[in-house]
Amino acid sequence: MTDAVQTPRVANAAFTTRVFSGIQPSGGLTLGNYLGALRRFVDKQEEGIETVYCLVDMHAITVWQDPKELAANTREVAAAYIAAGIDPERHIVFNQSKVAAHAELAWILNCVARIGWLNRMTQFKDKAGKDREKASVGLYAYPVLMAADILVYRATHVPVGEDQKQHLELARDTAQKFNNDFAAPDFFPQPEPLIMGPATRVMSLRDGTKKMSKSDPSDLSRITMRDSSDDIAKKIRKAQTDPEPLPETVDGLEGRAGADNLVGIYAALSGKSKAEVLTEFAGAQFSVFKPALADLAVEKLSPITNEMKRLMDDKAYIDGVLEKGAERARAIADPVVARVRELVGFI
Repeated sequence: MTDAVQTPRVANAAFTTRVFSGIQPSGGLTLGNYLGALRRFVDKQEEGIETVYCLVDMHAITVWQDPKELAANTREVAAAYIAAGIDPERHIVFNQSKVAAHAELAWILNCVARIGWLNRMTQFKDKAGKDREKASVGLYAYPVLMAADILVYRATHVPVGEDQKQHLELARDTAQKFNNDFAAPDFFPQPEPLIMGPATRVMSLRDGTKKMSKSDPSDLSRITMRDSSDDIAKKIRKAQTDPEPLPETVDGLEGRAGADNLVGIYAALSGKSKAEVLTEFAGAQFSVFKPALADLAVEKLSPITNEMKRLMDDKAYIDGVLEKGAERARAIADPVVARVRELVGFI
């Protein structure tokens, strides 16, 4: 099964086609991160479109992070990107805090964006929980930092999931308002969502109705890119299912969240459709299907995990990749911020 992907097109030819993708280095990457995004980025790499891969460590500290863990996680995510196949020579891989232009543009855009826009952001309500008064100002304002992340590279396309669409709309609104406020109608582009084809939505192994998350308190709920072969097999063996055998058709998965999730994972890892997987395993009990899924997951993920570990043992190499990436990022971002300063009247 090959996902149909959209080749980015830019409505305004004045802008270089450029994709911006950000990921928080708070905790390890999960199977959901790999199947839903990372593997698809690797597949699109051959299109030759410049992509900025940003490890958004400034976003990560909107909630408390242990400093040593944050540094280690940043290197781990960088290693995962490279191990999975992202070429840091062809694209830009760096961590956000190395490029001061992100923070400077974010402050200026904080003075352009409106409080009413931020009040409508549903993710803040979800992340802040019941006690919003104790949430950091950064957590409230981070959609503006996200807008700055995108606009500082004048990015034309951003891969987004359902939970980030609101934030991309805010980036578009902020870009338009800045252009209007400072009589620079074509300065910032209107970034478009990048459609990567049907997404593999990987759900929790303990609750098939919830998205797989690195913040879930149960380690058994997720497979991470650092898990050993034994860990992967154990988690799949303990994954939520039901007593019924696998159905013959996809319609038969309706109302069976755990079963649907495992079939979807098998389909994504094998490159098949769910229908093809069910044709192969129709009528099988999970005592048969789970070991087959575990073997497939180990086969596909172990080479990446092993390469990640090798790279993480070479701290100097990872830090060098991030520094070189930051230099390339600054070469794009610094002139943009310099012009922004002129536009807003800084001398």
